[in-house]
Amino acid sequence: MSERIWTSCSWGDLAVLEYGKALRDYRDGSGDTRVYGTNGPIGWTDGAQGSGPTVVVGRKGAYRGVHYSPGPFWVIDTAYWLRPTAKIDMRWAYYQLLTQDINGRDSGSAIPSLSRSDFATLEVALPPLAEQRAIAEVLGALDDKIEANRRVASRCEELAATLASLHPPKLALSALAHHLHNMVSPSAFGLDHVEHFSLPAFDSGGLPVIEAGSDIKSGKFRLAGSAVLVSKLNPHIPRVWLAQPKGVRRAVTSTEFVVLSPRDACPVELLWAMCRSPQFSTHLLEMVKGTTGSHQRVTPGDVLRIEVQDPQDFSDAERDAIVTAARLSHSLRRESANLAAARNVLLPKLLGGELRVNRVDSDVLTETCV
Repeated sequence: MSERIWTSCSWGDLAVLEYGKALRDYRDGSGDTRVYGTNGPIGWTDGAQGSGPTVVVGRKGAYRGVHYSPGPFWVIDTAYWLRPTAKIDMRWAYYQLLTQDINGRDSGSAIPSLSRSDFATLEVALPPLAEQRAIAEVLGALDDKIEANRRVASRCEELAATLASLHPPKLALSALAHHLHNMVSPSAFGLDHVEHFSLPAFDSGGLPVIEAGSDIKSGKFRLAGSAVLVSKLNPHIPRVWLAQPKGVRRAVTSTEFVVLSPRDACPVELLWAMCRSPQFSTHLLEMVKGTTGSHQRVTPGDVLRIEVQDPQDFSDAERDAIVTAARLSHSLRRESANLAAARNVLLPKLLGGELRVNRVDSDVLTETCV
């Protein structure tokens, strides 16, 4: 039984934060070593500060993230990397630090930052090493599946855009779609759930469900069915997403999008693929108006004037491939959203000891609540 006892300690008993180092030319994509900053991966380089695995902890900035590096790494001078001084599982350490309020720790300087001394005082409920590894295995399996889904979904999206680009643009987009502009309040639906599509959600690959009665302050566009969402604000131009509400659930979308509803002659998946083509992206960027930053935007009218391919030019095989790629991508991203939700529920329970994971042998894990 003693082997199952957790101990109370602080991070200063387990590890130290090492400073990152300044680096040039890491954004050009060359090299085999991942480069990390305060908010995660930012480029590649040759050489490495360490062989990994390690945990990268943001040092400077209003938002300071926690990231896991499974292999060789270079951390720039806006972040720290974790060097253990005791025997701990590094992936467990990553998940444990996700439960800590890193951004709540502020050194008091002009730029919000985390000091090493503050980090050292963070309290830790420390499981035995075998249980650390088991916890990391459970949560890691979920994250690995999410990452695998992301890679396959991205390849599907690239394939669909490539297939759409095989034919030259001929028609104004307005011939195939119209922009939705019906503003509503989600609370007016009176349903148990309202699905809400927003830019941060799409950036993380998620498709969030907001509980009825949630405080959604601004009006939204109501989706009557599947639609293509074109970001109209920088820095997200020329990004395009496919929104397919689940089942009969009502859905709304942020006004950050130009919401394209396809006309009968064009399947929504084909419309999505054409709007992801390089030609469309180039024209979209040419239509950006306004000053730098968030004031730059495109208008629905300009978007609808962009020329796209004629659906009649696609063979049945090309259409089928695009539709299959779109549906697989969407399915994988939905699965990932569900897996991420499960991970987020499990994370505090596993790291706090409310839910315990026992290693029975090298291949079997059993969970017991205590």
